[in-house]
Amino acid sequence: MRAPAGSVLRAGGLPHMLAGMDERTARLIGRRLVRWYGIHSRPLPWRKQPTPYRVWVSEVMLQQTVAAVVVPYFRRWVRRFPSIRKLAAASERDVLSAWEGMGYYRRARDLLAAARRLVREHAGRVPPSRAELLRLPGVGPYTASAIRSLAFGADEVALDANGTRVFMRLLSLDGSGSEAGVKRAVRRWAEAALPRGRSAAFNQALMDFGTLICRPRAPGCAECFLTGCCEGFQRGTQYEIPRRARRLLKKGRVAVAVFLRNGRVYLQKRPGTGLFAAMWEFPGGKVEKGETPVGALTRECREELGVDVKLGRKLLELTYRYTTFEVRLHAFLCRPPEGLPVDRTHRWVALRDLPSYPMPSANRRIVGGLLDAT
Repeated sequence: MRAPAGSVLRAGGLPHMLAGMDERTARLIGRRLVRWYGIHSRPLPWRKQPTPYRVWVSEVMLQQTVAAVVVPYFRRWVRRFPSIRKLAAASERDVLSAWEGMGYYRRARDLLAAARRLVREHAGRVPPSRAELLRLPGVGPYTASAIRSLAFGADEVALDANGTRVFMRLLSLDGSGSEAGVKRAVRRWAEAALPRGRSAAFNQALMDFGTLICRPRAPGCAECFLTGCCEGFQRGTQYEIPRRARRLLKKGRVAVAVFLRNGRVYLQKRPGTGLFAAMWEFPGGKVEKGETPVGALTRECREELGVDVKLGRKLLELTYRYTTFEVRLHAFLCRPPEGLPVDRTHRWVALRDLPSYPMPSANRRIVGGLLDAT
């Protein structure tokens, strides 16, 4: 793709073009982004000391979570696990507890598994090699590129959703961003824009620019310094790029029992695989079609715990949402029956000790309601 002959210089020396992008324009875009980043970069804590360990942890946290949410978790994490060796020596329970509330808990388990591998195979250091990084649990092509660029200064483009969206709009590319042709075009021109020796600033500029100006649903074109060379802006397609896929939420109901006795509550541990693996929760389960929450909880306690339970008052009712489903949760305060199993996955826990038990966020809200009621 080439810019038309006689392009007009606009927006601080960038050519206005409707026929695509050329190498010179791409380089100008890269320099302007880096210059903008030097003035407007977000003061994120992992940027102050971009050690390989801190960069790696932040990039894993940012995989499914926005930066504003990650910041307090990151600060607590590096205080609790200040090095790879400290993390590798931690228990899974401690790691999940530090992660609790961010969701997608597989990321925390992958960090722990990767830290233990780094201690065994790399003397407790993050390797600069792309091949070695890709061998670590939870590290994919983007995360490997981000670590190499931000921590080791490698001239490498790290394209997340923000960077992809920015170049799709610059090029006015139709699609969701997942199409092979779109990916090739975006990477081709992002690599052309990369200023050699400035990859860390460039990649972080793309992240911040896509967050602060070229936003997903409301691009700030009025404040953008790249409109003169943005084909999406010139054609008026920027609001439709990238194309959004429709998501239908699956809805369901869950009922749980809160057994309270002498300042202790009864918890059970989830299986080691699947959603919320190995986390602790209040016993109960899904309300099946045709059931009431009371009927479902009575059945679940009989099937899962082997006890008949008499439900007390409703403690609280709440709705929680995840990426593809929405659940209405009913929590009942119940008198503990005789015969509740106590073993490796079922135990009585003192109220004061609950913060050290990793739980799904909905269960943590039940704890809050319980403390308010007692």
